[in-house]
Amino acid sequence: LKEENASLRSKINKLQIFSETQADKMRKLERKLEENKIKEEKEAQDLEAMVQHVEQNLQLMTKRAVKAENNATKLKQENALLQVQLKNYKTENEALRSGQSASLAAVKQNADLALQNLLTVITNSRSSIKQLVSGAESLQLVADLLRSIDRIAEVPEDGQ
Repeated sequence: LKEENASLRSKINKLQIFSETQADKMRKLERKLEENKIKEEKEAQDLEAMVQHVEQNLQLMTKRAVKAENNATKLKQENALLQVQLKNYKTENEALRSGQSASLAAVKQNADLALQNLLTVITNSRSSIKQLVSGAESLQLVADLLRSIDRIAEVPEDGQ
């Protein structure tokens, strides 16, 4: 009976040691789980901040694109007006050449001025069109980034 009692005490001691070991492992696992939760929350917050930043950039680029588009439209209208003026000046110039050579210098000056204005408008139009294209490329880049956010946000279940 003493041997059996000693054997049972030994088993109880072993089971207590095993239980303590398991309790330590469980506490470690609970700490690790809490750390992983905190890490996931931080990652989610970082991802949300990145999404908000991308949305702000998208809004800013959209405003810039609209402004560039409006500017391009305005410059096209101005360009058309100047072309009409240039045509009128050329017609006037031809009329003056046929009969009134005294006013030829003034007409030539007007035509030159109209040509200079036209060239300025064309240069400005090209710049605005380049800005519009650049804005569109930036918007495409943001759209691609937003499409890839789902892939960035996917975190494997084992926390790695």
